[in-house]
Amino acid sequence: MGTIIERVDVAHGRWRSRHSALRLAVNAATTCLERAGRSPDDLDLLVNAGIYRDRNLGEPALAAMIQEDIGAHPEDPHTDAHGTFSFDVANGTCGVLTGLQIVDGFLRSRTIQYALVVASDADPGHGMSEDFPFSAAGGAVLCSWTDSRYGLGRVHWANTDDDLGGAFRATVGHLDDRNVLRVDRSEWTDARYAAAAASAVTACLKNASLQLGDVDRIVAAPARPQFRAELAQRLELPESRITIAADHRMHTAALVAGLDRGSDHVPAGTRTLIVAAGAGVTAGAALYEEPPAPGTRTPS
Repeated sequence: MGTIIERVDVAHGRWRSRHSALRLAVNAATTCLERAGRSPDDLDLLVNAGIYRDRNLGEPALAAMIQEDIGAHPEDPHTDAHGTFSFDVANGTCGVLTGLQIVDGFLRSRTIQYALVVASDADPGHGMSEDFPFSAAGGAVLCSWTDSRYGLGRVHWANTDDDLGGAFRATVGHLDDRNVLRVDRSEWTDARYAAAAASAVTACLKNASLQLGDVDRIVAAPARPQFRAELAQRLELPESRITIAADHRMHTAALVAGLDRGSDHVPAGTRTLIVAAGAGVTAGAALYEEPPAPGTRTPS
């Protein structure tokens, strides 16, 4: 039994959306639902894992705004009626994996049937950032439940002290009568992320009594080539075994984009190792077994 991913979709920033994380998340979510043949009102839960948003907005929760814009029960809740619960989580590049773990708990308890994890980042615009380093992009992952053996396994986390300081730091400070976002990353960030990610992978595989040779593909975030090289070295694998987003400047949506690459050609039973690492230093890893396509008979 487990949480299955019905569909993933990615939205890239265009001229009208390059400064709107909200619009990018809405575009990704709408496309994902439409292509999966689901209505927004089918959603029981919406989790937003994006970080950098329009005008450095802190409140209200962006998830509630996304829910309203996609039309997922935007009206006030009614007693004993179906609705959509939405909230934000903040865990940087690990946010989508955190969202999947949260969704899995809700689905496992049978309190929901469908959930959407979204993530997006964009330059806040209007002079509210300095040298913003990330691409404007959004991603959405539609999840449901299966009683068969497929789906998402337990998420394993690893944390290491950032004893060298400043592996990654994002701050908002007052400058010239506006709040300005500054993002700093050290030269050893990818090495520290990879070390934590390797620890999470080791714990994940040990718990499942598997070896790396038992894994069919590895999808990782962040999408920086140096992180992939460092992780491959620690796992003693060729870099080609690790899939990352094609856009190396993506942030919270990078894991979604990595999962999306080649997802149309993944056969049932494919075992994917999902890995994410981010500031903290924090890293997580989980195994995912691809279910059969809809309409395909499931082995008993």
